[in-house]
Formats: sequence, C-alpha cells, structure tokens
Amino acid sequence: MKKVILPIVSALILSINALSAQGQLVKDSIKIVDPSLKGQYQLMLSKSKSLNGYKLVNPARLGVFWKNVNDTLATGRKQLANATKKIKEQENNISSLKAQISGNESSLASSNAKVNEISFLGISFTKSSYNTIVWTMIVVLAAALAIVILRSAKHIHEAKYRSTLYEEIAQEYQAYKTKANDKEKKLARELQDERNKLDELKNR
Repeated sequence: MKKVILPIVSALILSINALSAQGQLVKDSIKIVDPSLKGQYQLMLSKSKSLNGYKLVNPARLGVFWKNVNDTLATGRKQLANATKKIKEQENNISSLKAQISGNESSLASSNAKVNEISFLGISFTKSSYNTIVWTMIVVLAAALAIVILRSAKHIHEAKYRSTLYEEIAQEYQAYKTKANDKEKKLARELQDERNKLDELKNR
C-alpha cells in the first residue's frame, strides 16, 4: 500500500511545485526593474533559495535567463556582422576616392607644365580656370573622403565595443555555467545520499 501511495504523493508534490514555479515566473517577469542580463541574473539569485550556502536555482528561471543570453548574443553577432560589412564597404569607397584624388593630382601636375593654354577633351581652358575646376573637384573629393573616414571610425569603434561586449558576456556565461555545473553535481550527490538513506530506512 505504501508503495502505491508514495508515487502518487510524489507526483502531486511535483505538480504543485511546477505550478508554483510557473506562477512565480509570471510574477518575476512583472517585477523586473533592470531588464539587462545582469539585472535578470541578480533577480534570479534573489529569488533562489539557499541550502548549505548554495543557491537552488529554479530550472524554469534558468531557462528563461539562458534564452535571454542567447538572444543578446545573437543580436550582438548580427550587429557586429553588419558593422563589419559597412566597414568593408567604407574601405572600398576610401580606396576608390584615393584613386580618384591621385588621378586628379596627376592631371594637375601635367597641366602645370603648360604655360598659356590647356586643352582638355578638345576644349581649351585658361590655366587659372582649369586650376579652379580641378581644385574644386579635389576639395569636394577630400570632403567626401573625410566624411567616409569619420563614419568608418565610428563603425570601427562600434564594432570594437560590440566585440568587447560579446567577450564579456561569453566570460560571464562561462563562469555562470561552471558554477551551475558545480551546484548541479553537489545537488546530485546530496540527492543520492538522501536516496541511500531512504533505501536504508526501507530495508530495516
């Protein structure tokens, strides 16, 4: 009779604990003040019970935190990829502008060799007019190059920041994973000890 009653009682207790955990997760989601990963981690620790100096983390809370970590990492990777793509595009634009400026400077150098009249594409220009046109083009291209360089620097800074953020999150997760693994092993040993004690009591 006891063998029949014990599984039923255990199943009821597990069902009650599961419902209680779900209800608590709903309350936790409402009470979150700091939505960052650090805030969620601190909330999970504050909501976890302590046993012999160890935190008993609710698997459902841990699952939600794990999903949020993965979402954050995925977003960081996507933003990093986009920033890297933009940086490559900007670098190509810079190379193209440098090539154009170099070509214009060569044209200016060759035109300075002529004294009175300069012919360009079959059209004659005075030296002063030609120089004015060329320098206007150089100024416009230099301004465009400066804008591209400033934007590239911003994207590079953003990429470095995202990379640093990703490394910090990865390190935090690795440390958390190690602690969680140690806790799991500790709890498994304690559970096995309790089972052994229960088996000894049954055998008496």
